[in-house]
Amino acid sequence: MAMLFGMGHYCRLAGRVVSALSRRQTSGTLLPATRWYSTQTTGNKLQFKLDDRTAHSSLDLFKKDTGVIYRILGLDPSHVQQNPERFQDWAVVFGDGQITGGRHYWEVTVEKSSEFRLGVALVAMSRDDCVGTNSSSWVFSYVQRKWFAMTTNQRVPVTLVGKPDRVGILLDYEAGLISLVDIPKAKVIHSMRAMFRGPLCPAFGLWDGELLTHSGLGEPEGLK
Repeated sequence: MAMLFGMGHYCRLAGRVVSALSRRQTSGTLLPATRWYSTQTTGNKLQFKLDDRTAHSSLDLFKKDTGVIYRILGLDPSHVQQNPERFQDWAVVFGDGQITGGRHYWEVTVEKSSEFRLGVALVAMSRDDCVGTNSSSWVFSYVQRKWFAMTTNQRVPVTLVGKPDRVGILLDYEAGLISLVDIPKAKVIHSMRAMFRGPLCPAFGLWDGELLTHSGLGEPEGLK
């Protein structure tokens, strides 16, 4: 398995302006431990929707909160309900499923986006950060027609993927593995190893087009 190596800062601002007061209220703090989530599971077939309370103001949810679309202008941040769970600087949204153990699989239709990140993050990850830039998130990034595995603002190229219309994400909590899956071939393309130390949730970054999530799925037959 490839080791991650140091690179520059690979997450860009989503084009929103945040007040100094908002920054002071959230900077450098973790979210409260007591938070409501619609799903908590240690088994298989995680079922989740996207959590509008976490969505940046440039992101709109659709199809009963299973899809997300990027609006380059988005909403005026002052018109979005303020809460400590919402991303203020980054075009990120979390899924509402909380994962505390087990092996889980979901898929994401990516054909209508050319810049996105897919993976998992700690539920209590700081909303001042972007997914993939800290030690609380593990994502697969697609940008400039290339795939990367990202965590702690380091990235490893993921080869032999191309641009499929739909990809799978496989999470094994106890084994400390998150993997990108080639769905037609039922094959793990690349895995990242981590030591998960708290509840996780599906995590998504989007800077172009739209994504559609598909949860409640079993692993592809014969996955290897």
